[in-house]
Amino acid sequence: MALIPSKELLIEEVEQSGILIVREMHRFFNLNEDFVFPHIILTLCLSGSARAKYDMRVITHRKNDLAFIMPGHVMHPMDCTDDFTYALFFISPKMFDDLRFHTFSHDYEKFNYAPVCSLTDEQAAHLMTIVDQLIVIANHTDKELPHRYQAMLAQLAVGFEFLNYYRHEQDRQWSENRHAELFNHFCDLVVKHYRESREVKYYASLMNITPKHLSKVIRAATGGLSPGQWIEQYVTAQAKRLIEARATPTLQETAYMLGFSEPTSFYRFFKRVTGMTAKQYRRKTSTP
Repeated sequence: MALIPSKELLIEEVEQSGILIVREMHRFFNLNEDFVFPHIILTLCLSGSARAKYDMRVITHRKNDLAFIMPGHVMHPMDCTDDFTYALFFISPKMFDDLRFHTFSHDYEKFNYAPVCSLTDEQAAHLMTIVDQLIVIANHTDKELPHRYQAMLAQLAVGFEFLNYYRHEQDRQWSENRHAELFNHFCDLVVKHYRESREVKYYASLMNITPKHLSKVIRAATGGLSPGQWIEQYVTAQAKRLIEARATPTLQETAYMLGFSEPTSFYRFFKRVTGMTAKQYRRKTSTP
C-alpha cells in the first residue's frame, strides 16, 4: 500500500519539487473528511469505483475516470469499493502557472467546469505512459538533471495536450449546460471572495442574477444545499484546514484570516455549523 506524507509535509514536498506522484493508491485519501489544498490534484481511477463530493456536488469515479481538483476547492471522499485503486498527482501552483503560460493558456478552466473526464482503456494507458516518464524525471535531483524542472513541464504539457484532445466532446456538452457554468462560477467566486463576504446576495450580484435563481442553480447541482449552506461548508473546510495546520495560528488569528471581524463571531459560526467549539476541534485533531 502506498503511503503519502501528512498534509503539512505533503505541502512542503510539493512546493520543493513542484510535483508529487503516487503511482497506485489502494485507499481513499482523507476518507469522509473535507480537504482543501493549495495545489492542483488529479486522480485517475485504475480499478473499482468510488464516490466523492467536489465542491459539495456528488461525483462518481469509475475505471479510467480522471478527476481534476483546482486549488482552494473542496474535495470530500465518501466511499469506495474494495478493489478501488487510483493514481494520485499533486502539482504546485507555480508549476501549473508556468505550464499554462507556456502551453494551454486558460484552457485549464474547462477542468473546473467539468472536473471528471471519462477515458477509454487506450487513452488511460497512454496517459499513464506519460506519467511513468514524468516519475522517472521527478525522481532525479536538479544536480543530476540541470533542466529537470523544464523537462517535467514539457512532459506535463504533453499529458495535458492529450487530455484536451480526449475530452473534446465532453467539453462541447458542458459548454451548452448553462446551470453547470453558473454553479462553477459561483464556486470560483466563493474561493476568491469568502474572506470578504459570506452573504448570498453578494455573490448573486457578482453573477448578475437574482438570489432566487442562484438558489435554484446551487440546489440542483448539490442535491438540496442552499447557497448559504454551501458558503458555510466552504468556510468551515477552510477553518478546519487552518486549525489542523502544523504552523498553527491561534484561533483568534484563524478568525481574522477567514475574514471574521472579531473572533467571537468565528467561534459562534464554527460551533453552529460543526456542533463543537473550535477549541474542541483543535484538541480532537491534535490527539495522536
